[in-house]
Amino acid sequence: MKRRAERSPAAPLRTPSPTVDGRKRVVIEAVMPEIDGGRFPAKRAVGETVTVEADIFADGHDALGAVLRYRNQASADWMETPMAPLVNDRWRGEFPVTELGRYIFTLEGWVDHFETWSRQLAKRIKAGQDVKVELEVGARMVEQAVARANGKSNDAAQLQSLARSLRAGPTPAVDGEAGALMRRYADRTFATVYPREVEVVVEPVKARFSTWYELFPRSTGPRGKHGTFKDVERLLPEIARLGFDVLYLPPIHPIGKSNRKGANNKAASPGEPGSPWAIGSAEGGHKAVHPELGTLEDFRHLVTTASQQGLDVALDIAFQCSPDHPYTSEHPEWFKHRPDGSIQYAENPPKKYEDIYPFDFETEHWRELWQELLSIVLFWVDQGVRILRVDNPHTKPFPFWDWLIGEVKREHPEVILLAEAFTRPKVMYRLAKGGFSQSYTYFSWRNTAYELYQYFTELAQPPIREFFRPNLWPNTPDILTEYLQSGGRPAFQARLILAATLGASYGIYGPAFELMESRPREQGSEEYLDSEKYQMRAWDRDNPDSLRELIAIINRIRHENPALQTDRGLRFHPTENDQLLAYSKSTPDNANVVLTVVNVDPHHVQRGMVNLPLDELGLDRDRPYQAHELISGARYLWNGPRNFVEINPHSMPGQIFRFRRRVRSEHDFEYFL
Repeated sequence: MKRRAERSPAAPLRTPSPTVDGRKRVVIEAVMPEIDGGRFPAKRAVGETVTVEADIFADGHDALGAVLRYRNQASADWMETPMAPLVNDRWRGEFPVTELGRYIFTLEGWVDHFETWSRQLAKRIKAGQDVKVELEVGARMVEQAVARANGKSNDAAQLQSLARSLRAGPTPAVDGEAGALMRRYADRTFATVYPREVEVVVEPVKARFSTWYELFPRSTGPRGKHGTFKDVERLLPEIARLGFDVLYLPPIHPIGKSNRKGANNKAASPGEPGSPWAIGSAEGGHKAVHPELGTLEDFRHLVTTASQQGLDVALDIAFQCSPDHPYTSEHPEWFKHRPDGSIQYAENPPKKYEDIYPFDFETEHWRELWQELLSIVLFWVDQGVRILRVDNPHTKPFPFWDWLIGEVKREHPEVILLAEAFTRPKVMYRLAKGGFSQSYTYFSWRNTAYELYQYFTELAQPPIREFFRPNLWPNTPDILTEYLQSGGRPAFQARLILAATLGASYGIYGPAFELMESRPREQGSEEYLDSEKYQMRAWDRDNPDSLRELIAIINRIRHENPALQTDRGLRFHPTENDQLLAYSKSTPDNANVVLTVVNVDPHHVQRGMVNLPLDELGLDRDRPYQAHELISGARYLWNGPRNFVEINPHSMPGQIFRFRRRVRSEHDFEYFL
């Protein structure tokens, strides 16, 4: 005899939590792009597409439906686009971003009972079973959908017709248009909505694709004379002709006289101009211009004239002061003080920077300091500056940048900020997450083929690629690498080709790079001899041996090939020679495929076989294709995945190929597309 189970009075039955609806069976997780659990937004540029993936699954074997819901943050109206299953419960959907600012997306998934019924019906019919009852079940689900289509008279009429057909038999088709209608009006009563609304910040196209040229305005004047903004204006047509779209200027503010640095970072002699990064004097601070450069009105005229040439003027923002800056007397509480009461100058032992005072971001008056620094940025935005290169942001607190960038972009979403932070990877990534549009990288010090492959593979992987936009610089006023010091002309040419094709955004410290300046201050130093940071330089811009024409060719190639205008679509390819680096970039539809092969050895000829994944590149394995070398204009007919290259660095250390497919016309003759 079975005994009835008894329940202890000490353990009463517990009811499910009122916050949980057990009928919502779908699970949504592993959403991408979602940076740090949604704490930070992913990045896109206007006109791009946001591709969203997620794991979406439920118990059992029911069919599922899912949509991607999105909206511009300024709008209250959600839009939807269907998601499609990939493999292993992974789903994908995408939406376009057409306006500056922020977009929000989330996901919704549900058990699709009608699709489940439809699949089972097909199996029953195939097995020869009586499906009369099943057809009635389906007809009732369709009738419920009619109610959900209320207001869509044509759709409702089609659904009513489908319900009648199911009851009348023989079995009608429930896929195609009928299936699409049922998916459109699916029963989402127990749908699971992803609990977070994920943000995507949308910036101007130049945040994704830009070409920077840096110069010191004071070195643009007639030989021996201090340059002015008007002298810079005379250079604008040539800079635009070379294919640059951003002109970056180091600080343009008054320069302090106390502890001024002279040539080669020594104490200044009378008349030496000092370092532009020692900001502030009796003439003013961060909201003033150096009198020898001109007036604020002259600067605004430069910005306007540059815009007419297709150039944005990018301005250096350096949050530091000279001892003569008005802030040091008006707000001494914003600085650290030594025991004798003097303000602490900047140090990086054993180096001392007596001409620079850093701000104290741990001061009790940090709120007032933050507000003043924000006002500096907004002041220059009011002068027409829309691109800012920020000096050493990694020496200021992350919460400060999160706040400042958020405040700037709230009113000016078109502003682009470049983080000049050569520091630890996690610090660089955190600054990018916090809002910097672009970031300097370790590119300058990655010289072997393996180093470049390893580093750019890291940058191209999610989630890094979703928030970190690299801006590649072969040289800067602070960086003259050993590779450039010892490699001669081939080294400069190779680094130009690499920067311009590996990165959608790159820049050069212009005159020094064009003229292949390679003299270090001393052995083992990356500082230039006679650095322009501390003195004016007279550059021979008309030197026939300069890299000017190669720069123009490379930049034209970038503008003519959409594949090079994004950091996505990068693939590396084996070369069977560790001195050759081969990689391709392609548009999503493979309509534009560009292969770059660079000899990273600046001294010797290198040869090898390049191995290409033809299927991935949209090339026919059984038909020849044309490899058009874009620097020289040469054309080669290649066959199959393995093709031979030979690169002599003394003629040109790199080759850039655009692939053209052989196609047959309607008139039965072949040509390359």
